Amino acid sequence: MTPRSIFANLVRSDNGSFSTVYGPFLLQSALQPILRSGPETGLEIEAFEGLLRASRDGEPVSPAEFFPLVSPVDMADVDSILRTIHILNTGRLNRSRAGIFVKFHPGLFRTSQEMRQEVDRIKVASHEAGLAPDRIVCEISERSGASDDIVVAFTEHMQAVGFRIAIDDYGARDSDLDRLKRIKPDYVKFEAAWVRDFLDNSAGYALLRVIVRQMLDDGIEPIFEGLEELWQVDLCEELGVPLMQGYALARPELAPTTFNESFPESLADFAPLQTTSNEIMAGVSRAAATLPPPALAKPVFARPARAFGRRQSNGD
Repeated sequence: MTPRSIFANLVRSDNGSFSTVYGPFLLQSALQPILRSGPETGLEIEAFEGLLRASRDGEPVSPAEFFPLVSPVDMADVDSILRTIHILNTGRLNRSRAGIFVKFHPGLFRTSQEMRQEVDRIKVASHEAGLAPDRIVCEISERSGASDDIVVAFTEHMQAVGFRIAIDDYGARDSDLDRLKRIKPDYVKFEAAWVRDFLDNSAGYALLRVIVRQMLDDGIEPIFEGLEELWQVDLCEELGVPLMQGYALARPELAPTTFNESFPESLADFAPLQTTSNEIMAGVSRAAATLPPPALAKPVFARPARAFGRRQSNGD
């Protein structure tokens, strides 16, 4: 399957959301808010994370089941079109500031030319979506297996064209602050289970405070994800964690989502996107046809009492 044929499968639903198909699979975009906590503003959407929702014959297929079924020769193209639909769907929300975190696998790019080709695709998608480059966050997992040299080169290239970088799953392996200083990401997303374990005891909480402060001093914004309980959100705010994500705050929703209603922007910041959906599809398709193929390969939540560990139910 060629990049042109994959991008030709871009679908716009009646509700304005974008999806695509790969063989018998429908690939849809779910968005989950990443929220910034401020003393004056409460919780506001900083960005969204783009998440794959795959289905076959109307039955959901998890990403863990789907990706092994993708042919190796199609993997780079599928990876690229998923970023495209996440970016386009974020643009259709017409928010003036929110960015979009899209996953990257640096190992798929074997040469600088391949990387430049993908950068061009992202530029086209972000332009058609009405998103400035600094609202696109390239998310690289600590579990990616890519060497530090590859990650550093990828980071430098993406930041040079205006995109931002996030390291995901921090704490999942031999993570350390010195390595982060070399990579120089804009954000670090802490591995969810690791955070929950450390929030559950006073010693872990003290260590997290030190790590968070060091990252902020180094110009890196930490993100705590996988927060499932409001007491965890409380402790994160006490730690000074600026950005949070998890079911306790907002669950993922299929595009076009209801987040504009639940987390509205102020009217002063609202700038409607002028590009029509048909123009977006035409622009992305034109770009895919002309580019060479890549290498194969603000609610303020009521807070429960602060405490380490799970709160007592008090008979509720």
